[in-house]
Amino acid sequence: MVKNNVGKEIPKEFADQYGVFDEQFSNVKPFEEASRKINPVKPGDEKLLGSLREAIEKTGLEDGMTISFHHHFREGDYVINMVLDEIAKMGIKDISIAPSSLANVHEPVIDHIKNGVITNITSSGLRDKIGAAISEGIMENPVVIRSHGGRARAIASGDIKIDVAFLGAPSSDAYGNINGTKGKANCGSLGYAMIDAKYADQVVAITDSLMPYPNAPISIPQTDVDFVVEVDEIGDPEGIASGATRFTQDPKELLIAEYAAEVITNSPYFKEGWSFQTGTGGAALAVSRYLRRAMIDKDITASFALGGITNAMVELHKEGLVDKIIDVQDFDKNSAISLGENENHYEIDAEFYASPFSKSSAINQLDVCILSALEIDTDYNVNVLTGSDGVIRGASGGHSDTSAASKLSLVISPLIRGRIATVVDEVNTVVTPGDSVDVVVTEVGISINPNREDLIEAFKDLDVPQFTMDELRDQAYEVVGQPKAIEYGEKPVALVEYRDGTLIDVVNNV
Repeated sequence: MVKNNVGKEIPKEFADQYGVFDEQFSNVKPFEEASRKINPVKPGDEKLLGSLREAIEKTGLEDGMTISFHHHFREGDYVINMVLDEIAKMGIKDISIAPSSLANVHEPVIDHIKNGVITNITSSGLRDKIGAAISEGIMENPVVIRSHGGRARAIASGDIKIDVAFLGAPSSDAYGNINGTKGKANCGSLGYAMIDAKYADQVVAITDSLMPYPNAPISIPQTDVDFVVEVDEIGDPEGIASGATRFTQDPKELLIAEYAAEVITNSPYFKEGWSFQTGTGGAALAVSRYLRRAMIDKDITASFALGGITNAMVELHKEGLVDKIIDVQDFDKNSAISLGENENHYEIDAEFYASPFSKSSAINQLDVCILSALEIDTDYNVNVLTGSDGVIRGASGGHSDTSAASKLSLVISPLIRGRIATVVDEVNTVVTPGDSVDVVVTEVGISINPNREDLIEAFKDLDVPQFTMDELRDQAYEVVGQPKAIEYGEKPVALVEYRDGTLIDVVNNV
């Protein structure tokens, strides 16, 4: 075993292969960008094919190759299951899949693992039954978990070599010009698909809304697309927002939001031209409402809002409180509509958004980010991947990316969730290292990372209760007791990469 900088032991075979996490930026260095194979299209050649099977055959997909998908349809996605079912019918085996994330709707992936179609997975997250099955050890090879920025880095550097990207296209013309703001299954930004299209050897656009040439605006251009297939349905647009955004009336979440807003508005960063990113949960959306009032009262506007965009951000922009929206994915219908109609609402890819190896990423310009957590420990390390039972049920997402890059990172969470402590001695799985977390916000008060002496000074007169993380943990344990240690097996089922490609943790079977 090799111990990394957050005290996690990494099996030597994986430590040798990936390296182990040291510090936030110690592994950020120059690299050679990946190359891809180009199949030129001559005048008169047709990209539009008659079926998905024909497209798979045309790509030359065979055993052992790597394919990718995007997750912009979330719980409404039909594409991943459609493609994997067809691959299975064709007898292709030993496939590695590299989706930007997997949702509950992708439960059929479990059967494809069992029948040998899928033998490797890399993804940002694994939800519900897929996560549970992986945690039980159904795969021989461990899944590799990457942040959104880490996935973009891995694709650009060649750590993930995509043979064929199968991309759900809300609209496309027959030559492969794609956007997400038109069509029957409108998802808005295609930020996580754009990086796949840019680096994959071959790209198949799967659409249910074929448009006249040229289909504009163009999110993914014809120069990145090899084949186009028209199908009846690529997804359920209602599933895009399923479980993603909700306004809360919960007093605990409202108090967390109020404390978070107090921290932000009393920080050195809340001034004219500031920038921010919020989450999509109830407390995070409530923070947006408190910030709206503070910006109006103090006559302050934000230069931009970043990340996954919700209607709350769109409304702030319409009111003139946010100048520009920089959008890597949309969580609701109104956000997607805004992207299609608003010239100050910009679509970006995942590399532009958060890659630590790009020439610059948008998160480097962030003043404030608001993040959630499943667990936080007394060293400020955060777990957003495994539940209190050790089962994989979450996603790395952009958590470690934005927390590392922003000037002020807030992790908001109830002290206790259900009958389980959220603030603990040691998190089950480290996704974001404590050095990246500046302030933890709970319903009982806040805790400022001792490394941020400037914030401790700035908040010394803040009218919000302040505690050490040990004190927050003690309050949680006093109510629900100290959790029993999870009994893990000896089989690694997931390797958790930090955004720079080194391993920050390993999840074993439960």
